[in-house]
Amino acid sequence: MSPKILIVDDDPVQRRLLEVLVHRFGFGAETAASGALALERLADPLAPRVDLMILDLVMPGLDGMAVLGRLRGAPFAVPVIVQTTQGALEAAVCALRAGAVDFVLKPDGAERLQAAIKNALRLAALEAETLRLGRQALGALSFSDVAGRTPEMERAVRLGERAAKSTAPVLLEGEAGVGKEAFARAILGASDRRGRPFVTLACGALPADAIEATLFGLDRSTDAGERKAGKFAEAHGGALFLDDVGALPMQLQAKLLRALQQGEVEPAGGGRAVRADIRLIAATTDDLLERVKAGRFREDLYYRLNVHPIAIPPLRRRQGDIAGLARRFCARFSALEGKRLRGPSAGALSLLGAYDWPGNVRQLENAVFRAVVLAEGDELTVAEFPQIAAVVPGFDARIPAAPPRAPLAPAREAERAQVEIADPNALALLDEGGDMRKLDELEAEAIRFALVHYRGRMSAMARKLGIGRSTLYRKMKEYGLGPDAGAEESVPADAGRGEEAAA
Repeated sequence: MSPKILIVDDDPVQRRLLEVLVHRFGFGAETAASGALALERLADPLAPRVDLMILDLVMPGLDGMAVLGRLRGAPFAVPVIVQTTQGALEAAVCALRAGAVDFVLKPDGAERLQAAIKNALRLAALEAETLRLGRQALGALSFSDVAGRTPEMERAVRLGERAAKSTAPVLLEGEAGVGKEAFARAILGASDRRGRPFVTLACGALPADAIEATLFGLDRSTDAGERKAGKFAEAHGGALFLDDVGALPMQLQAKLLRALQQGEVEPAGGGRAVRADIRLIAATTDDLLERVKAGRFREDLYYRLNVHPIAIPPLRRRQGDIAGLARRFCARFSALEGKRLRGPSAGALSLLGAYDWPGNVRQLENAVFRAVVLAEGDELTVAEFPQIAAVVPGFDARIPAAPPRAPLAPAREAERAQVEIADPNALALLDEGGDMRKLDELEAEAIRFALVHYRGRMSAMARKLGIGRSTLYRKMKEYGLGPDAGAEESVPADAGRGEEAAA
């Protein structure tokens, strides 16, 4: 979803002109005919969030300066660009002192207005991300810091706010990379334990013999003189976040259950029990109930953890959140890399919104980081996301041309432009002699790439390549890309299940 801009002007012609320009820049637009109507729109909790306001300073009734005064300290404050005439520059300076981020003159060129909008959105994203990281460090992250413009995410946030008011365990369910840890931090930040320790343990990242000492501590003071507090005790007064809780070994599940019931834990190796008052938040990518039925997870622990179950939707079902997340990540990484990037362009946001993000928010974060590192202009374009553009229909990543050859080169060499392929997955169109490759070679290479990219899932390969399964089998056999693939039986037995899981 593109950023939404609220245009506030009492002149209907000027409102319409600005609305057309804003849409042409690739942003969403709303209009308000007065300062009072603008404040009502911003204060409406049910209306979509406004990312930026373009405000006329001279209006009857509540003028621009009065609107800026009302916005100061308001919970719905947004960045503001003011509009004024050539002879009222003094008023524009006063508006900047009152909190506006920039001003444009009437009539001003479209390029100046577009630059002002992009700069204001960049500064707002950077400020919001800086404040968010500060709140996270203080254990005061709130649900307003969790991107949630889509109905499914808003539903999860409402459940999280309800869970934050109790002390019962919470079970966060969702695919890898959806942001379960950030959601858990928001639960702590919205509870009466705000600012207390938030201790995490990735249960699937440690060997079984190391989990017990890490979680429950170590006490060997009688022999080796070693005593170490575990994560459970470290979280006293705050929250303990157990990621991938389904990976806990069965014997530790029983110990965790006792610790939750009694509020104390016995360190590994013996020793005195340690009291710990914690709020437990567990997360899983698995269906824990299925693990219970299979005898791999204790039923009593499952019901102990499953008091407040909350499902975090995958990013492909939260497309309205992608643009906000991308701008947030761009602001953070451009600051880290020392670059002044205005954010993703409208074309880049359209590309990111069309991708299905199997790796969810974590994959988007890494993709934006890579794009920021590669960026040479003042914003992220489709060219900075070649791997994504290669698999989304209708998008082509720009490939930079090589510098011109020296004048002494042969005529044919001077006419042939060298192409630098930044993406290792890009398909080479020219052979070593500089001539176009044959279509059957290109087709074979595309199928070979799809075979690896989709891990042999034939239905997914056929669907993404836009051909039938029987045609795909025939072409694979023709190009020698696998065993005799002319029959359905040649597909691995678990391929169908993998495709169902990926759907």
